[in-house]
Amino acid sequence: MTNIFIKSASEPEQTNWKRYFSFSTDHKVIGVQYLVTAFIFFLIGGLFAMIVRAELLTPQLDVVDRSLYNGLFTMHGTIMIFLWIFPANVGLANYLIPLMIGARETAFPVLNAIAFWLIPVVGILLLFSFFLPSGTAQAGWWSYPPVSIQNPSGHLINGEFIWLLAVAISGVSSIMGGVNLVTTIFRMRAPGMTFLRMPVYVWTTLSAQLLQLFCLPALTGAAIMLLFDLSFGTDFFSPFKQGDPVIYQHLFWFYSHPAVYVMALPAFGVFSEVIPAFARKPLFGYKTVAISSLLISVISTLVWVHHMFASATPNWMRILFMATSMLVAVPTGIKVFAWTATVWRGKLHFKTPMLFALGGVAMFLFAGISGVMLASVPFDIHVNNTYFIVGHFHYVVFNTVTMAIYAGIYYWFPKITGRMYSEGWGKLHFWLTFIGANLNFFPMHPLGLQGMVRRISSYDPQYTAWNVVASLGAFLLGMSTLPFIANIVSSWLQGRKAPNNPWNATGLEWTTSSPPPIENFEEIPIVTSEPYGYGESHRLAADSSSI
Repeated sequence: MTNIFIKSASEPEQTNWKRYFSFSTDHKVIGVQYLVTAFIFFLIGGLFAMIVRAELLTPQLDVVDRSLYNGLFTMHGTIMIFLWIFPANVGLANYLIPLMIGARETAFPVLNAIAFWLIPVVGILLLFSFFLPSGTAQAGWWSYPPVSIQNPSGHLINGEFIWLLAVAISGVSSIMGGVNLVTTIFRMRAPGMTFLRMPVYVWTTLSAQLLQLFCLPALTGAAIMLLFDLSFGTDFFSPFKQGDPVIYQHLFWFYSHPAVYVMALPAFGVFSEVIPAFARKPLFGYKTVAISSLLISVISTLVWVHHMFASATPNWMRILFMATSMLVAVPTGIKVFAWTATVWRGKLHFKTPMLFALGGVAMFLFAGISGVMLASVPFDIHVNNTYFIVGHFHYVVFNTVTMAIYAGIYYWFPKITGRMYSEGWGKLHFWLTFIGANLNFFPMHPLGLQGMVRRISSYDPQYTAWNVVASLGAFLLGMSTLPFIANIVSSWLQGRKAPNNPWNATGLEWTTSSPPPIENFEEIPIVTSEPYGYGESHRLAADSSSI
């Protein structure tokens, strides 16, 4: 096997914290780099959200001016998607996929490292734009023209220019990461690790990254074309010349609706790993759950127009995409049914990862119901551009995906660090997050039904009560990160030493030491059975302690 596929055994292993600040090709180091970097930007994006909610605490404009408000919600959305959820998911995948499939490394370690180091560049560019004379981008995270191609400042380097450049770089990083992960899964599996013996987390990561490779070039190309419209006088999307802004919407949503599943599929994978481990039962319908991940990927490439029902879309197209948008609920519902059946009559252990997984599944069920509602043309047009859309979206990206990321961090924290976290702090973190998230995002649904439009900094006083609840929930949600930070930092520094398999789990990652050695396994394992063999003692690690 050539060096491009596997790190040389002679490479010295760094054991101190400095390795996380180096250009490392160790997939485990890169995974931690992704997670820590993403969480820093999560805190920044959360701070922007709290300022937005502080403004919306009262109907009047009394905290920030309108221009800064537009910049804050634009940067909040951009940072949370491109610098929190995507990198955090890729960080977990980088750390776990080689361990789960019995590989010593990812397929392209150098490409993997370059993909990570582009992420801080994106973040620095976006934050730097606040200090430009023209201010940061203010056109929202979707950056629709003609708003996004207006440049009243006259400066070539302006907030929108920086935003488009950052999104294009982020797209290149994600494509690099996708090539690495897909190749790793296809080519680096241990002997006996057939596709129908892979853990569901590997299936969901593969499905998500195939979506990235198929759909992301549309957004990356659209961002570059829009940058040329803004800065160099082309007219791809300019309605003032010969361009068509609706074409931009098609290119943007062709990626950005599947992007929801790029974010959500790894979350489904985390739920599928955590729930069987703490229910002490095999995952119900494993093969169906695995294959449903690919079905979600395929169908999700055919639903993007439901974001454009109010964009002069022909009726035949509305009906077609209403049907396909509802169809995606079928393979998604298969997963929810499987998780429910796995929990049913299980021997449940309500450890912190399980709490976050169950809480995430419960809130995803609500998000899925409101998603089917939005797939219906009449209802979608009724709530178009209202806070109902914001509430639904946040129930997906925070109440489902971020809850799953937390579940994954807690679940694999002993494997990553060799230390146990504090259950007390973890459960406090869960309840503050669960309560804060629902207080923050549920009120947006009645607000939207009542007609409150999004992206405004002042509003009719009739909407005050629900906005007060949402803002108080946002402040509680911001505070919920404090016990998480305290728990993770203190546990990593001085937590109780973790056994190799503290959860008595069945995956290959639990058969190696905690943390794993530089090449993961002393000998490449041979896989002889499907995953999730809970209740079958011969398939559990012999040195594991019972949970």
